[in-house]
Amino acid sequence: MSEGISPAGEKLQKVLARTGLGSRREMERAIEAGRVTVNGKVAELGERVTGEELIEFDGRRLPAAEENRCRVILYNKPVGEICSRHDPEGRPTVYDRLPRLRSGRWISVGRLDFNTSGLLLFTNSGELANKLMHPSSVIDREYLVRIQGEVDDEMKKRLVTGVLLEDGAARFTDIVESGGEGKNRWFYCVVMEGRNREVRRLWESQGVRVSRLKRVRYGSVFIPSHVRVGQWIEMEPREIDDLCVTAGLPKLGQRPLTQEEKQNLQRQRRKLRKSPAPASRRGKP
Repeated sequence: MSEGISPAGEKLQKVLARTGLGSRREMERAIEAGRVTVNGKVAELGERVTGEELIEFDGRRLPAAEENRCRVILYNKPVGEICSRHDPEGRPTVYDRLPRLRSGRWISVGRLDFNTSGLLLFTNSGELANKLMHPSSVIDREYLVRIQGEVDDEMKKRLVTGVLLEDGAARFTDIVESGGEGKNRWFYCVVMEGRNREVRRLWESQGVRVSRLKRVRYGSVFIPSHVRVGQWIEMEPREIDDLCVTAGLPKLGQRPLTQEEKQNLQRQRRKLRKSPAPASRRGKP
């Protein structure tokens, strides 16, 4: 092989991770355990594939290359949905409204609690989801919060400097006031981690109450104004590449969308701009 020319194809573990089966590290372990075959032969770690091969994982055939592309959904979560796939209490879940995948599954990038609304990302790539959530990626999350109680400069200073919660020290990297009167005031606040109920617990540590909480930004991704509560929008390949860079991954350089895929994306975006906000539990879009 000539110097400077990369071998054809992609590493098998990367292709497997992109299908949503797990992280790249988990796929490496699966290959080493002999759970993956390529064209009927047990795969080797580091093996490269072009997408033309017959790949099986635990005896199940992987989708063809044209189906196997990284996809990302931005969902504007309403209050009253949980971030689990199924709920023993029968409550609605964030997965109920998402489009069906022909293969793989949607993976939630972090979670929002039952009473929190706003931006949630879903992807069929386990590797991208894991990188976006991992603390080492240092991705900020911005929330709009309504506080009931007195908030003064000293309190804001404590919250930015850091307070001790039951699971360790935590802090906001920024707090900006955004209106309101009396004891009901709005603030934008930013955290760098995704700990359980972290924003609520930070404010409540200061003796005030969070009455409304909405995530408005994840890294460089904001909720578009035309994506109303309960609606989702699929990100385009260039937007997914930007998200990969945010997560510290190389751009995917995916194949161009087919004409049909382009038309489906354009049709869905036109539908969002024209449609009213979906009624509670109206069903899948």
